[in-house]
Amino acid sequence: MDMKLEVVVVPVTDVDRAKDFYTGLGWRLDADVATGEDFRVVQTTPPGSPASVIFGTSVSPQTPGSAQGLHLIVDDIGAAHDELKRRGADPGDVFHDAGGVFHHAGTDARVPGPDPRRSSYGSFLSFNDPDGNGWVLQEITTRLPGRVDPATTAFASASDLASALRRAAAAHGEHEARTGEDPDWPDWYARYMVSEQSGTELPT
Repeated sequence: MDMKLEVVVVPVTDVDRAKDFYTGLGWRLDADVATGEDFRVVQTTPPGSPASVIFGTSVSPQTPGSAQGLHLIVDDIGAAHDELKRRGADPGDVFHDAGGVFHHAGTDARVPGPDPRRSSYGSFLSFNDPDGNGWVLQEITTRLPGRVDPATTAFASASDLASALRRAAAAHGEHEARTGEDPDWPDWYARYMVSEQSGTELPT
């Protein structure tokens, strides 16, 4: 039985302020429904995300600002930092963790700058919403083996697909430089993109 993460609930103080903040980041507004003064549900979805974020009135017993470590995945941490800043989120600087596995809680063991090897999963940045709920962005460019079902290939957005096509085109250029013109390049692109997403061996 599939069990897909669908919604994360974030506790906020001022629903309209939170709505303005998250939609200002470019997140899609899916719903804003109130059944009275004591119950309101707002749902937004980050670009390309299969899961949504809900906040509102009487939707969470948590203290506003207590949600921490909520992760968003990007394929370019520098570009993500610039976009968040442009949209008013006041992100922190890009960092990597001293241990190199995952980032510590809070700001412990943060090392300024992206991972020196620019390895997938290794670079982060953080920002807070107006209530102090804490978000972390993690750069993932290639999934580890077993992290994605190799029988399923999906792209969350046109931008996600375009980025995969660009990576495949660059790799195929190196392939053709070694082997000569490849008339079956669409098949090679497809193998590369499926292998990259599933974390299996890439064609060369």
